[in-house]
Amino acid sequence: MARKVFFSFHYDGDSQRASQVRNMGVLEGNQTVSDNDWETVKKGGDKAIQTWIDNQFAGRSCALVLVGAGTAGRKWINYEIQKAWDSGKGLLGIRIHGLKNLAGQTSYAGNNPFDGFNVAGKSLSSIVNLHTPSGFDSKGVYDNIKTNIDSWVETAIEIRKKY
Repeated sequence: MARKVFFSFHYDGDSQRASQVRNMGVLEGNQTVSDNDWETVKKGGDKAIQTWIDNQFAGRSCALVLVGAGTAGRKWINYEIQKAWDSGKGLLGIRIHGLKNLAGQTSYAGNNPFDGFNVAGKSLSSIVNLHTPSGFDSKGVYDNIKTNIDSWVETAIEIRKKY
């Protein structure tokens, strides 16, 4: 049975790359949100966004941060990372800059979004795995993610049990 995960990503910068990962069919993810629905949520302000995120976390065993060029340091990405950790959920990151967007472009690797967090005197980035998929092109990166994502999630859940 596929694990239920919460996908965290920079919507404006990486939604096309993130949808490739979400649509692999390996994991069961949070409900997709259309551009129009997301705009409606955002118009409700911070409380509406927080409520939407909190509702999406229900029943999830892991949070998967899909890391693109502009992911690290974003307010809601940070909230999702903190919420996942505080809720005892598995937590991991996968770099998705090597996947092509609809224009056929890849991006560059962004900063580690876990660097700004500390747990028991340790940097969260020393605890949580941030995977950089191998592959010579977008197809190779995609295949590497699809082959490994389920084991990466299981490892993240096991790591979280130790803390």
